[in-house]
This record gives sequence, C-alpha cells and structure tokens, in this order.
Amino acid sequence: MADGPVLADLHFGREDAERDVKDGLLLRGGFLPNAAFRASVSGRKMLIIGRKGSGKSAICMQLMAAGGHNGAKALVSPDEAAGEEIRRFELQGLPGDSAKALIWRYVFAVHAARHLVTHARNAHGRRPDSVKTLGRFLKQNGESADGAGLGDRLAQGARGLQTSLSLEAFGVKASVDLGQSPSEGAQATRQLDVVEHGVAQAFADLRCDTVHAPLLLMVDQLEQVWSAEPDSNSMVIGLLLAAKHAASLYGRSIRLLLFLRADIYDSLSFGEGDKFRGDELRIVWTEQALRDLALARARASAGAGLTAEQLWRDFFPETVGGEETATFLFGRCLPRPRDAIQFLNLCQETAWLIHGRERITEADVLQASRQFSSWKLKDLTLEYLVAHPFLKHLFPLFQNTGYVVTRAALGSRFEEAAGTLHRLFPAYADALTLAGVIDILYAVGFLGVRRGSDVVFAGDDDLPVQPHETELHVHRCFREALGATTAIDIRRYEPLVAGARIASGSFGPAASATTALNRDDRLVRELIRSCHSVFSQVGRAVGPLSYEVRDEIFQQITRVLDDANRLATDTSSVDVDDHLLVTAHYFTTLAAQVLASGLDDTSGAGGVAHRIEEEARRLRRLAGGSYGGSGNSSGT
Repeated sequence: MADGPVLADLHFGREDAERDVKDGLLLRGGFLPNAAFRASVSGRKMLIIGRKGSGKSAICMQLMAAGGHNGAKALVSPDEAAGEEIRRFELQGLPGDSAKALIWRYVFAVHAARHLVTHARNAHGRRPDSVKTLGRFLKQNGESADGAGLGDRLAQGARGLQTSLSLEAFGVKASVDLGQSPSEGAQATRQLDVVEHGVAQAFADLRCDTVHAPLLLMVDQLEQVWSAEPDSNSMVIGLLLAAKHAASLYGRSIRLLLFLRADIYDSLSFGEGDKFRGDELRIVWTEQALRDLALARARASAGAGLTAEQLWRDFFPETVGGEETATFLFGRCLPRPRDAIQFLNLCQETAWLIHGRERITEADVLQASRQFSSWKLKDLTLEYLVAHPFLKHLFPLFQNTGYVVTRAALGSRFEEAAGTLHRLFPAYADALTLAGVIDILYAVGFLGVRRGSDVVFAGDDDLPVQPHETELHVHRCFREALGATTAIDIRRYEPLVAGARIASGSFGPAASATTALNRDDRLVRELIRSCHSVFSQVGRAVGPLSYEVRDEIFQQITRVLDDANRLATDTSSVDVDDHLLVTAHYFTTLAAQVLASGLDDTSGAGGVAHRIEEEARRLRRLAGGSYGGSGNSSGT
C-alpha cells in the first residue's frame, strides 16, 4: 500500500446527510442508489419510510442536488415554529386530521403557485392569465417568493383559512361569496378549493404535464416537530391526506414525496390508512448493501481505484475475534448507513488519530467496538425518547448477564422492576407489561427472537414476537455496553494444572505410553470421559438449544478437557483427587447457571444441566472412593 492511498486519506463521510452534502462525500460518489432512491426518482412511491439514520435525508439531498431530479423541486422541512402552527391549527366543524390536511394542502398550493409564477416565463416564455392571477393572489396574501419564512407564512395562511383569504385575484369576494358557509371548516374548504383550482388551471394552461418533468415537492425532517401527542399524529395524518389529495388534483404536473420515520408512521391509526399501502416503500439495508456503501465512500475519499479487497485487506485486519472484519463490523451495527459510517470512521480514527498507526489493527477495531456500543445504547434511548421515554430504564434488565434471555427469565426480572417502572411512568402502565416490553424492545431493534435456526430482528421479518416464542437475543450492537458478551451467564473455567505446576516448579516429562495405569491416571481418564459425555449431551440438544448457548458451554467444557489432557501427561505435580473435586464443583455451578439462565426443557438446556450435574456427582464419588464399581458410568 506504499504507493496507494494511506490511512489518513480514508474517511467514510458525515453521518448526517445535511453536513455530508456540504463537507462530506454524499455528492462526491459516496451515495449508493437503492430501491428507495429508484422509487423516488421514478415516482412509483410517494412515502419513503425508514428508521432514523436509514438514509431518508440522503435520498432527499441527492434529489435536491443538480441532476437528482430533471424538473423543478422544492423541499419543505418544518421548523419548530411551523410545526407549532400546524399542530394547533383547528377549524370548527372539522376533525383534527381533516383540519390539518387543509393547512398542508395550502402549503402545497402556495409552493406550486410560487413555482408557476417564475417557471412560466423561464421555461415556457409566456404568462397566461391563470399564472398572472396566481401572482396577484400571492402578493395579496403575503406569499410572494421574497416573503417571510415558512413558520410566518403558515401563521398567516392559517389565519386566512380560519377567517378569510384574499381571493379577489380569482374574482371571489370571501365576505360575500363564501359568507353562507355553514361552518368555519366548510368556509376554509371552499376557499382552498378556489386556490387549488387556480393552481391546477395554470398547470393545464402551460401544459406542464406533457412538456417537462413534474414539480417535485418533498417533505422531510418531520420528526423534528413531532411528539407522541394527538395533535402531532393529526399533523402527520393530515400531511398524508393532503398529499393524496394533491397527487389526484394536480395529476402529472406535481409529484409529492414524503420522508417519514418508521416509528412515527407505524404509530398512526386512521380510517384511510389502508389506502396508502401501495404508496409506501420501507428502506431496508442488508449487510451486502452496507459493504457496498462502505466501498463507495472509501473510494470517494481514498481514490476511485480502490477495490473491496484492498479496503478490507490493506486498511483493516483480515479478521477480528476470529470473524471476517466486515462481518464483525456490520453485524454490530443496526442495519442503517449512519451506524455503519460512525463505526467505520471510529475504527479509522482510533488507529490513525489516537494510536498514530498506518493500518487499522484488530485491537483498534475492538477498542472502537466498545466505544461504539456505548454510543448506540445512548442513541437508542434518544431516538425513542418521545415515543418510549422509559426505554433506558429497561436496559438494566439485560445488564451483566447473558445475551440470550428467555421469556421466563425476563419475566422474573421484570416482575421485580414493574412497580418502579409504573411509578415513574404511570401514563405508560398499559404498555409496561412483559408482553408489551418484549414487543417494544423487538420493534426498536434491541431484541431479536429465535425462529428455527435463525435469530431475527425487526426489519428481517415483519412478524412480531409471538406468544409461543421464548428465546430472545440482545442485538450484538448493545452487548458490550451492557456487559452481556456471553450467551448465558456462566463462570469461566480457569485451568488448574498450569497454576499448580507454576507454583511447584514442576514440568515433568510426558508419561510413557507403556507405563501401567495407576489410580491418578484412571481418574484423569474418567474426567476426560465426563467431558465427552457432556459434549455428547450438548450435541444432542443442538436442535432446540441455540448455537450461541451451545458454543458457550462447549467453550468452557473444552477448557476443562484441555486441562485434563495436560494433566494426563504428568499427574505427579497435582493432587488429582483435589483436581476432580474442584472440577466437580465447577460442573455443579455450571449446571445451576444453565438452569438459572431461564432456558427451559424445550430448549434442551434441562437435559444438558442434568448431564453436567450427573457427571459432577460421579467425579465426587470417584475422588472420594476406589476406582470402578458403581462409580464407573459411561455417561452416555
């Protein structure tokens, strides 16, 4: 890599699209087109739904950039002032959803009118009377292009809809022609119909739908002004209803594109929700897509000629913890670009900035992984602070224990914490049940559920956790921050033989294969037999017993077996009876910890624990009496 890019050049861009446009890589080859982008460009979908950090704003920024969309475009990103105006907008005679749909329809109509006033002359070289009418309307209502910000304009528009807009440009005197409306809501609807008809007429007179690409109106960053209150939900529902109405009214002259966070969209409940299924597309990221994104961004910073092999061979270590580095990294991210970018940059910064290295090492990745896990646990709390303010109070249920958790074990822990949770969050008491907590933690990506031989997380499978599903897994992203780095909470076996030999200074030669077996040799062989007996039982439970739990037990029993094999080469420096008794005590502890983990008999854990305890009793009998007789059990 001496003649190629160096680690200092490698950067994966900014994690937020707004900054990535200005001083990052988004518009310099760091954007990876995906299904959501293609659906947005083609107009096949109107709703782009994704979690925080999934790339919604990146698509929006790409479309706003030169070449992103062939026609004119406008972006509506409500700030707090604008959001407050929409949330509190009400009309007598209309339900909240319908009232807020009117204010959104007004926003779309005004954006379209402002576009048409300048577009007619610049693109068509003429200004039909309908366009001139729109110009007068905008001026009379303070909506000209050089007017105030969105919040101020919304406030003025809201007052107009609640009282009367100036519609003289359309030949309508509101006080006379609309004065007989039966309610405030009916009058606002009639006023808005006049404005929208004027906009539609201008599009028709210019024949925009046949001459050029449509005007693209996008709404993004709605989460900045959303809260889990009815008015906020009505604001979003109103937006959906208004977008559907505008798409129907203006036809091919306007294209609406809404970027909504998944938790906001999924929290909505309204009668016409089923009509939007064909309009929605959810952003999904696979590990391969994240690999492709990493390579695209690495090329944008370190050189277009960089290959995937060079990225993962020359910049990163080949493996981390015995796992391919890319798999290690992306398996510890929630499947979204922001997490991947943060983790990759953290690895680079740990190696280059902190340690001054020219290549990322395994130690750098492991150090970054610990920091990243801590970040993500805090970020998850902040991401769902509005919808689930109690989220961080659930994390202690999983702290300093195994990352495989059964429904029964979680139920016991939750029962102890339920009173405190209900006292702290009385408004959420109905959701703070065992089933409710499991559903929430699964939905936010914290927990996965074992289905067959796989562990699935939200996004992998649309099916929520079912009542009969009992084995839950903490996502790898959060395990280090929680101290839950092993499948089940079992004590690590510490080798006894090496310690005894170090203490005695003995390093006797290996026993001759022709030496007759003495009692110590036979006891060691029985210990080895016990290990294989446990292996056999664990192997038979591999179907119902999760691979993670199986591997954890295998790892500890293997350590016992390795110790026994070392002892078999020379028993002279160790009291073999004591060794068997200590090992038997470890087996008893291990069996108790397997059962205490909450894994029930259906998982195969009960049979494994029973076998380990049987071998513990057998080893005690052997160490306490003569070899053979009733103490000799094959264990199979």
